[in-house]
Amino acid sequence: MSSEREQLSLALQLDHEGRWDEAHQIVQVLHSNQAYRIHAYLHREEGDLANAAYWYRQAGVGIPDIDLNQEWQNLVEEILPQNAIENPHV
Repeated sequence: MSSEREQLSLALQLDHEGRWDEAHQIVQVLHSNQAYRIHAYLHREEGDLANAAYWYRQAGVGIPDIDLNQEWQNLVEEILPQNAIENPHV
């Protein structure tokens, strides 16, 4: 079984590849602030802002006042400090 960090990394990679459903499947079963933040990001990305707001609250953070590109980059840098995934939104 992979670590949560590996699963979160995979979720971000899948999102990068346009595989939103698979990324969502990963984060919806994890229970950590980082998983909740990625879960929120995914719902924000799909335009479901009410659901995104719920998951940001679960993570204990407000809805970011930054674009999706920057939020994705921030999540990658927190989970993968070496920035192993290229930003899909550039």
